[in-house]
Amino acid sequence: MKLKFASMALGAVMAAAPAMADLVFPSLSYRTGPYAAGGIPFADGYADYFTLLNERDGGIGGVPIRMIECETGYNTAKGVECYESTKGEGALVYQPLSTGITYQLIPKATADDIPIHSMGYGRTSAANGEVFSHVFNYPGNYWDGASGAVNYLLETNGGDLKGKKIALVYHNSAYGKEPIRTLEELQKKHGYELSLLPVDHPGQEQKSQWLQIRRERPDFVLMWGWGVMNQVAVQEAANIRFPMENFIGIWWSGAEHDVLPAGAKANGFKALTFHNVGRDFPIFDDIQKYVVDAGKAAGAGDQVGNVLYNRGMYAAMLAAEAAKTAQGIHGTADITPSQMRDGMEALQIDEAKMTALGMPNFGPAFNVSCQNHGGPGLVGVTQWDAANQTWSLISDFKETDGEVIGALVAEDSAAYAAENNIEAACK
Repeated sequence: MKLKFASMALGAVMAAAPAMADLVFPSLSYRTGPYAAGGIPFADGYADYFTLLNERDGGIGGVPIRMIECETGYNTAKGVECYESTKGEGALVYQPLSTGITYQLIPKATADDIPIHSMGYGRTSAANGEVFSHVFNYPGNYWDGASGAVNYLLETNGGDLKGKKIALVYHNSAYGKEPIRTLEELQKKHGYELSLLPVDHPGQEQKSQWLQIRRERPDFVLMWGWGVMNQVAVQEAANIRFPMENFIGIWWSGAEHDVLPAGAKANGFKALTFHNVGRDFPIFDDIQKYVVDAGKAAGAGDQVGNVLYNRGMYAAMLAAEAAKTAQGIHGTADITPSQMRDGMEALQIDEAKMTALGMPNFGPAFNVSCQNHGGPGLVGVTQWDAANQTWSLISDFKETDGEVIGALVAEDSAAYAAENNIEAACK
């Protein structure tokens, strides 16, 4: 009888307690416009991972996930509109997926106490959590990418780049200009010659840039491109017979759709990365079972395992793990955006956790802290095999030049703090 009354009492308490709200994750996607070829697979991977957690695990910590997708078209104004229209839904974290949108949202999201995760893009100096309390760009940023490319060239050229010529072909936007300062500082350190070749949006016209490359004959070409710009650049490089093994793109220039149009001529093209490639990971078996085969995929299911699908899935995984961390810190499953920020700042990713998630060796191990919102900046290199139409990881995730990057981050973030009257957030 006592057990019966105890059960009735517990049921009454549960009935009286308010139901937990969904955990809301907005997706600022771009499935339309000139950059849709890259936006679609990322958005699919981001959505499918959250669907997997709902279908297999019942959400995160027992709370269902609700993803709100808002189309930006990779347009900054539309991205800000998406933020304003969704933030009141209880949005836990924003992935702006655009450096321009990120710059606009930094002050807004900070004032609204909502975190931003600009993974591998955005304002690089936001790695300084002392100044950018609500912005995170782990596990790597554009300055890490620039240094990672130079380090790779050093490694493959006997440790000496003196007198070598490096050309940077870049999207003429805030995004494309991000690596310039770092490459200039590394130029002083390593003695290479640097030439800068901007390409205007959307990047379909590059004849003059590649004629200049043919004339000046740089030893290496680096590219900060996006969308159709990448395809055109790879084709133009092939047209002038530039050796593909000496052509390295940033991680937004190394997906399947960037190289397939050039056919066999794209063979050997390289791209930087902060996560692994391919479909040979246990997580994809679960996605196939619980999401694709169940008819719940965000897209047609044909992007699973592609580079940018993997990146979207990886971003969702990091968001989910940060949410779990926040739930543990605050002792509640029904977390707020402010609590989500705390979870992101205490996030720890190690190989044991990645393996348990079905993603062994999928990305570098890293910890986040109040001072460091950017992680360790470990960068790998991938290469395209045109015959098999596959990307392969050809290097480990390796350290970048912390001395040069750290100084640049400190300088830029100090200037931002002074302009905006920001006091150091960490104690």
